[in-house]
Amino acid sequence: MRVFGIVAKWLFILCLPVLLLTASIGWAANSLWLYEYGFYKYSIIQTPELAELDLDQVAIGLISYFNSDEEYMNLTVVKDGKPLFNDDEIAHFKDVKGLIWLDYWVLLGTLIYALAYAGVSLFWRKDRRQLAWGVVSGSGITLALMLALGIGIMLDFNQLFLQFHLLFFTNEFWSAEGYMLLLFPGEFWYDAALFCALATAIGAVVLGGVAGVYLKKAKAFM
Repeated sequence: MRVFGIVAKWLFILCLPVLLLTASIGWAANSLWLYEYGFYKYSIIQTPELAELDLDQVAIGLISYFNSDEEYMNLTVVKDGKPLFNDDEIAHFKDVKGLIWLDYWVLLGTLIYALAYAGVSLFWRKDRRQLAWGVVSGSGITLALMLALGIGIMLDFNQLFLQFHLLFFTNEFWSAEGYMLLLFPGEFWYDAALFCALATAIGAVVLGGVAGVYLKKAKAFM
């Protein structure tokens, strides 16, 4: 029984970094603000090939597709009377959608486990201190991982980005020639990666801070 408790505790601790990171990725994939930020920061709206497009409609269409049950994207935005994205780009967006849904499922699984563990700790074992220590530990691991990720992104993002695509995609549609690369240049993904790492770190600071304050107060009353 003691071994089971130790395993459950460490699973909870290791779940927290995954939970926070997948939540941040899910937020980024659905954040219209992030899309618009990239479009305006990198002057996508001023690109001659894209000047006449409603970029907000493009972003909304992508977000809607990623959360739909459609296998392939059917974006209503057209360019010169033709669909905005070619067949290779559409195939890539299908692969991206698969990763986003994988992120959703991992987020759901870790969230269920974290809530179950917290519920057992609070209402059955009535051990708030152990739960708080678990949160502090998980938050600390998260911050260390995000620090390492942030440094890696800033030092050699292009290599990390390439390795990510080689690892998670079984084809080269991600480098398809078309409007996709104009809409989402490498700099956009650099910023998006940093935003996800920062959002994850902020989540860890908040959770770890709340748990740390509780432990400090609990110790004062012992």
